[in-house]
Order: sequence, then C-alpha cells, then structure tokens
Amino acid sequence: MFPREYRGVAFVVGLFVIVQVGALALVPEFVASDYQAVENPDNPANSVLYVVAIVAMTGLMLAAFRYDLDGAIRLLIVGVSAWLSWYVFSALVSPLAAAVPAVAVAVGLLLYPEWYVIDTAGVLMGAGAAGLFGISFGLLPALVLLAVLAVYDAISVYGTEHMLSLAEGIMDLNIPVVLVIPLSLSYSLLDGGAASEEAAGVGEDVETESDVKADSADENEAAGDDGGEPGSEVDAAEPAEAGDRDAFFIGLGDAVIPTVLIASAATFSPAADLAVPFLGVNLPALLAMVGTLAGLLVLMRWVIRGRPHAALPLLNGGAIGGYLVGSVVAGVPLIEALGLAGIL
Repeated sequence: MFPREYRGVAFVVGLFVIVQVGALALVPEFVASDYQAVENPDNPANSVLYVVAIVAMTGLMLAAFRYDLDGAIRLLIVGVSAWLSWYVFSALVSPLAAAVPAVAVAVGLLLYPEWYVIDTAGVLMGAGAAGLFGISFGLLPALVLLAVLAVYDAISVYGTEHMLSLAEGIMDLNIPVVLVIPLSLSYSLLDGGAASEEAAGVGEDVETESDVKADSADENEAAGDDGGEPGSEVDAAEPAEAGDRDAFFIGLGDAVIPTVLIASAATFSPAADLAVPFLGVNLPALLAMVGTLAGLLVLMRWVIRGRPHAALPLLNGGAIGGYLVGSVVAGVPLIEALGLAGIL
C-alpha cells in the first residue's frame, strides 16, 4: 500500500468515527426532543418497511436518470441534506437559529460542491440520520435491518448489479451521498471534472438506500457508491495502479447503516453506560463501533487491490459481531441482546 493510500484509509476511518461519535452525542438530545419516528421502536416490521422504501426509491431514481431528471434528484438530496443538518444543529441551538446553518449547507452544495463541502454535509447528514434511526429502531429491528441490507447489498453488487447503474447516474451530481477521500492536498473534485472520471470508489448511498458496494477504478473509469446512490461499473480486469489514484469514494450509507445499530445499542441496551463525557455510550455500542471499523479496514484493503466489493456485509457484520460481544461482556443475556426477551 502506498503512503497516499495509508493517508486515505486514515481519512476514511476518521470520517466514520466522526459520524459514529456525532450520532452518539445526538442521541440524548433527540430522545429528549421526542424525535422518535415510530410509535413502537421494537416492532421488526419497521425494518421491513424501511427496506421496501429503499428498494422503491432505488427504482424511482433509476427511472429519473433514464428520463434525464438528474436535476430533480440533486435538488432532492440537497433538500434532505438541509433537513438532516437542521436536526443536528437544533441539538445545539434553538430550532429557528438552526435553520441558518442548515440553509448554508444547502447553498454550499448548490453553489460550490467541492469535496470538503460534500464531506462536511455528508458527516452532518450521517450523524443526524443514524441518530434518528437509532432511536427509532429497537435492538431487534436494528439487527434485522443490518442483516437484510447486508444481504441486499451483496445481491445488488454481485448479482443484479443494479447499484452499478445507480452509481453511474449519481456520481456526476456532486452531492453528499458519497464521502470523497482525496489522496493529495492538491486534489479538487470540481477542477478534475466528474467524480466518476477520477478514481476509486467504495460505495453506497444514503438517503435512497443503504446498500453498499465498494469499487476500485482507474483514473479514467467510474467508481461507485451504493445504498441509495451509487457506483458505476468498473473493468475489474484492469484495476488502477495504487499510485495513480486521486481519490477514494465511499457511500455515506456505508457509514450510516452500521451506526444505526450503534445508536440503537446506546439507546435500548440494558448495559450500563460508560463514563464518557458528552456521550451516552455503553460497552455494546462501543464494541459495535470497533467492529464496524475493523470491517472498514478489511474493505479498504480489498478496494486498494482494485476489486469491486459489497461493503455492508463487512461493515454490518463487524457492527453486529462487536455489539454481541460487547453485550456478553457487559453481562447482558443473549436473548435480551437480540431483542427477543419480550417475544419469547
């Protein structure tokens, strides 16, 4: 692995940690503000409905790209960015005051979508979305959600490959459904043209779906993301040379989906809270974070080798494994850790 790739991997890990810690910091405020999206967070049907919504949104987006409605998709994602950013800022200031920086996020994305603007908006969206879903999905629904999306991601990347088509449409829009990981200080997303012409991807998207795929591409090939947004098909026979890449791209949904379990564990697990300032975190949530990052490191190793991979099986698998280990170590019976105590 070249030094540039080491720096890129460190940057990816840093962004994931910010999303995770941000979600944990927001959870107490979201609970106090009664932002829970469902009446019964322990109902597994919530996960099924969410997955159905993801599939439906994916279909709508594919249709939109087919009929040249790219602009509408861009405006939709920018609007969602402002909305989720408002939730984040409202945890710090009054709801009215929070509207000012939330609108600033939208304006920045519309007028100057450079990589650091996209990443800033993506981190705000990711922390807000993970926190909101985390307090709305109990332990069993969160586990079901991660398991189903991991399988769906694998099918969409290795089987139907429809995420590749979705990615092809999304990558040129410069919207925060992907996190951009520059491998040099001089890198510019705007000066270099479309993201899909530049480098390597890992992917998924956030709002529209949570399945993910990791793609590695040549400098003149497309790279993907997945989950509600995208990835583009890459010639796996001719992966990019490690030193030739200018950036990595990883779908925002890759960071959000496993963090939903982290936030859910912090909210619903009976394990005792750890003495961490400003964070409501317990051992199951902490080890779910560690498991996610372990899966991320394995994923990035594969991506650097130039092969397309589904990301959620690794990331969600790491989160679930870490959560279960943390629950056992914390003395939580496995039946309770799985959210089945009230059912069996």
